[in-house]
Amino acid sequence: MSIIYCVEDDEGIRDLITYAVKSAGFEVEGFESASSFEKRLKETIPSMVLLDIMLPDKDGISILKDIRTNEATKHLPVIMITAKGTESDKVKGFEYGADDYVTKPFGVMELISRIKAVLRRSSVVNSDVIDYKGILLDNQSRSVKVDGEEVTITFKEFELLKYLMMHKGTVVSRELLLEKIWGYHFEGESRTLDVHIGSLRHKLGSKGKCIETIRNVGYKI
Repeated sequence: MSIIYCVEDDEGIRDLITYAVKSAGFEVEGFESASSFEKRLKETIPSMVLLDIMLPDKDGISILKDIRTNEATKHLPVIMITAKGTESDKVKGFEYGADDYVTKPFGVMELISRIKAVLRRSSVVNSDVIDYKGILLDNQSRSVKVDGEEVTITFKEFELLKYLMMHKGTVVSRELLLEKIWGYHFEGESRTLDVHIGSLRHKLGSKGKCIETIRNVGYKI
């Protein structure tokens, strides 16, 4: 499931947005400041950020610039949500890489439509290449690079890594991984998954620690 971060210092507007986004079927987390958002971003990268420009500790444009210059988040979809509606503010936002721009006051249905549209576009644009913390997975060439160096992995290891990277930040259960990678009627030894995870971690070297074991549940990147 897609998780969306909303960075908005006005509690009333933040609550309105998070309620609307959750009602539309997305997971959502709200942040009142840049510092709390940036701390969370280091832990889990979301599917999208809804970003206000006027924040108490750091302006949204500066946050956007940081997102676009960070290798792990440079492709992260960002919609600017702000009371500033002048042409120059919009141009500045787009120049620094905003995917869309919504001006307060806005209609909830319009916001949800824009969120869905940007998510659709980003999934098409980035479907062939997934980049996370130095791990670059190219679906078209079926290649994996770690810090620029190509890594040789098996077909199943590639599919396993791709699925985890496509759902980064989300805990994926063992049952779901066995179903998606080995097939719905997989009847082999469940240790197969653990062996592949272990091999994958080894081949990824220092980046192998990005694959976390969530005890009694599954795995997460």
